[in-house]
Amino acid sequence: MKFVTVLVLIFGLTSSAMAQRELNLPEHDQKPYYFGITIGGNMSRFHTELHPRFLQDDSVYVAEPNNNGGLALGLLATARLSDRFQVRFNPQLMFINRSLRYKLKFPDQDGETEVTKNVESVTVSFPIQLKFQSDRIGNFRVYMMAGLKGDIDLASNARARKADDLVKLWKYDFGPELGLGFNFYFPSFILSPELKISNGWRNLHARDENLKYSSVLDRIQSRMIVLSIHIEG
Repeated sequence: MKFVTVLVLIFGLTSSAMAQRELNLPEHDQKPYYFGITIGGNMSRFHTELHPRFLQDDSVYVAEPNNNGGLALGLLATARLSDRFQVRFNPQLMFINRSLRYKLKFPDQDGETEVTKNVESVTVSFPIQLKFQSDRIGNFRVYMMAGLKGDIDLASNARARKADDLVKLWKYDFGPELGLGFNFYFPSFILSPELKISNGWRNLHARDENLKYSSVLDRIQSRMIVLSIHIEG
């Protein structure tokens, strides 16, 4: 509780101080559109469902996802709808690393009974978002956003032939996004840190019943938390 109280006090003092400063970019809110760039990091994982075959499997007795980090670079285009609402297009190139941890009943050819399989993706993401923003308090503002995204995995291995020890994923995905952010107005730009949840709806798993690391899994979906810094003009 003390930590939360301190945060509230700091936030209140910061907002009050920013409200008393000279107003930066006073005409910016009336622009019909504006652009920016995005730099971000993500924490991603798979959401998995085990296949019914898992209960009869005689080689794998644990298959679970791990959390992994990644990076993102993107562009940003925002169009004004009203004083409260904006629509935003934020295409990004995302470098994503996700992994699955397996415990084997018997050691593999390397003598290991615990194996981690990394699945690396280079994804082009196309999110379209609706942004709802608060009143501007001096050089500060809070906003919320929600939208839909479409993803293309440029490193998809779903059609790989030599993939005896891989978990293969399909190329395309889509799903919802929901986030919270802050606008800090400076004399020549707006700095906007943002935290969002970005999930995939599609089953990405290109299941192969002949591969032991793939056959025990049924559904694999994407789950991601993204921390972004937008620099807008």
